[in-house]
Amino acid sequence: MEATALLFSSGLDSAVLAAAEARTRTVHPLYVSAGLAWEGGELAAIERLLATPLYRDLAPIVRLTFTVDDLYPSTHWALRGTPPAFDTPDEDVYLTGRNIALLSKAGIYCAQHALPRIAIGPLAGNPFPDATPDFFAAMARALSLGLAHEITIDAPFAAMHKSDVIRLGAELKVPFELTLSCMNPKQGRHCGQCSKCRERRDAFREAGIDDPTVYVSRPWR
Repeated sequence: MEATALLFSSGLDSAVLAAAEARTRTVHPLYVSAGLAWEGGELAAIERLLATPLYRDLAPIVRLTFTVDDLYPSTHWALRGTPPAFDTPDEDVYLTGRNIALLSKAGIYCAQHALPRIAIGPLAGNPFPDATPDFFAAMARALSLGLAHEITIDAPFAAMHKSDVIRLGAELKVPFELTLSCMNPKQGRHCGQCSKCRERRDAFREAGIDDPTVYVSRPWR
């Protein structure tokens, strides 16, 4: 099967994307550490996910590093672990250059390991400038030129909403309870107070699927 690199964070979207891609491709999951507050929780969730039968055919996880310690101020919420509140819009959690950093590291890895493709998981309605089709096409072209290695960047879920992803994940039997979509996890559990937790809760409701997530706090009660 054709091989693909896949940016894997342990979140709902990347967990479902990995399971979907593994049906037809050999998946090489990549995790890029940037020094963000929630990375310890994500790495623990990745370990739990990859130990399940659904992901047994994935290649071993590869950890890369692209620190933002020298790019973001020390007071930045993503470094301090103080994310915007429950009802804030997506724009409030924008991380400048996030996909540029992720794809740069992934592209270099692909060139070194003869991988032709990177899969990434943005969804419909993503408002950020580094998650558009034009950006992905331009980034793929730049990486291909700069690395002398042809690389494509695909966003297979770009026309889907999170509720659609959850429905697909249910079909694929993704263990949702092991995924982590939280910017301030507490001992492996979702905080229940950040906008990512709100987005997760709303998506399960919209999908009509029981949410197995353990939230430390439920401010919507």
